[in-house]
Amino acid sequence: MTTALDHYHARMLRVLDHIDRHLDGDLDLETVSGVAAFSKFHFHRQFKATFGLSLHRYVQLARMRQASKRLADEQGASVTDIALDAGYETPDAFARAFRQRFRQSPSDFRKSPDWAPWLQAFGPLNSARSRLMPTTFTPDQVTIRETPPIRAAIFEHRGDPATIDATVQRFIAWRKAAGLSPQTHPTFNIWHSERRPADPADYRMDLCVGLNPGQRVEAEDPSVKAGEIPGGRCAVLRVTGDTHNLEPAALYLYREWLPASGEEMRDFPIYCQRLFVGEPEMGAAAELFLPLR
Repeated sequence: MTTALDHYHARMLRVLDHIDRHLDGDLDLETVSGVAAFSKFHFHRQFKATFGLSLHRYVQLARMRQASKRLADEQGASVTDIALDAGYETPDAFARAFRQRFRQSPSDFRKSPDWAPWLQAFGPLNSARSRLMPTTFTPDQVTIRETPPIRAAIFEHRGDPATIDATVQRFIAWRKAAGLSPQTHPTFNIWHSERRPADPADYRMDLCVGLNPGQRVEAEDPSVKAGEIPGGRCAVLRVTGDTHNLEPAALYLYREWLPASGEEMRDFPIYCQRLFVGEPEMGAAAELFLPLR
């Protein structure tokens, strides 16, 4: 049974590899199902059941990711050529889709990319790929670090985690208005509850922006308050690639690393720093901090 399942997954991974290498080619249902040697009459259901996205949606996101990477190269191809290579009939259609997904026009993105909505937009794509590419962690990936206290502007989310995306959008809009770019002011998440509490109303998470010494932030939004992430010893685990769901990394620290380490937790929740790298092909990254005594 395990061998058969592994063989099935290998065929599906072969499909993803083919899509990656032929984004500017023909990726219709008949072509892609043939790569996996599956019946085209069932393949679209198999693909969605495996990856959580339809084949069309997956290809659309993969092509848009490639297009945005090419746009980030100011000396690269023209916006028109990038739009046509991404499968759009006109540059206007590409611009509309790009703005809807990234809240920037292609030309604005080329001049000054905003990586926060870029990373969020490809969460579904990263999650799809991670279904057959589970991340495993080992003790040598965890380091113990002495961290300084961090003054922060804290944007609170309280209530059903299903509404977190709306809070993230408000957070992004607020930090833009306040001039707190991710490139100059670090981004943190603090989790005060488990990812899926029995009562969704009990879910609590803070989205935070690190502040410079002496910097103050005036905010009319009652969700924003001044605070501090306390310094001290922390176990740190770096995650790269798909950082949309950091629960597996957090569970590794709690369930495996901590009991084996002999360390004790400090009275502060686990938190992470989001790392918005300058080049998207390097992927997203995050560092999880488990406070220790």
